[in-house]
Amino acid sequence: MNPLGEHVTVGAWVGYGPQPGCGAGCLPGAGAVPAAGPLRRAARYAGMALLLPVALALGAALPLMPGPVRRAAVRGWFRALLRAAGVRLVVRGVPLGRSPALVVANHVSWLDIPALLAVGTLRVVAKSDVRGWPVVGALAARAGAIFIDRTRLRGLPRTVAEVADALRSGHSVLAFPEGSTWCGRTAGRFYPAVFQAAVDARVPVRPVRLTFRLADGTATTVAAFVGDDTLLDSVRRVVAIRDLTVEVTLRRPVVAVARLSGAHGTPASRRALAHLSHGSVVTSG
Repeated sequence: MNPLGEHVTVGAWVGYGPQPGCGAGCLPGAGAVPAAGPLRRAARYAGMALLLPVALALGAALPLMPGPVRRAAVRGWFRALLRAAGVRLVVRGVPLGRSPALVVANHVSWLDIPALLAVGTLRVVAKSDVRGWPVVGALAARAGAIFIDRTRLRGLPRTVAEVADALRSGHSVLAFPEGSTWCGRTAGRFYPAVFQAAVDARVPVRPVRLTFRLADGTATTVAAFVGDDTLLDSVRRVVAIRDLTVEVTLRRPVVAVARLSGAHGTPASRRALAHLSHGSVVTSG
């Protein structure tokens, strides 16, 4: 039982990366999805490589930019990364807006962070491992990511407090509370620890559903980052797809202060918020 009174590991609470949620058997077999030709693959690798020095320059310049310019620049870079990788971004639902919220999503792929940072201005809760990811890690750090050491369970309450402070300061924060990456065909439950930050800061929770589709609209697991995958394995698989779409569906807010126990203004429990948010995310449509 952790310091917040729940049976959960730090790695399970934060997510980010392959863990025992799904395995290689969830991925499509060879030839099961349309493949990009060698020239298109080469162009995608080249485009992603060219974005590396841009990210370094952008990261150095971010502190000097006015707020609106900084937010647009970060979103623009992540949109460019998706395009370079051959991934089309489709956004549906209620816009995030500028008011602070705890944004929670199902976790499928390394593409989840770029897709969501291309949609809104978010601080990301990430395992310390993500800081070392090429390009994405460095830019996420510059954009205000909240890193947590998954080997130190005692640091969990401090991280929840840091998320709450960020929310109180007017920032929206992104977390993946499933506990591991899943292939998208199945999903895990939402661990409730991070929802305490929304309760403490009295801000809404914004559930988000991430779905990956082929050109014909069929849902696919090909972008999943699961089992024994390395980041490079997953990147190679994404680059090799002819046409891939990441669909970001923004659900309506779940409020952290609600009439859940019959009294107006009674704070919702983190478990109730986790349950309601999970139901909103797993519901199709």
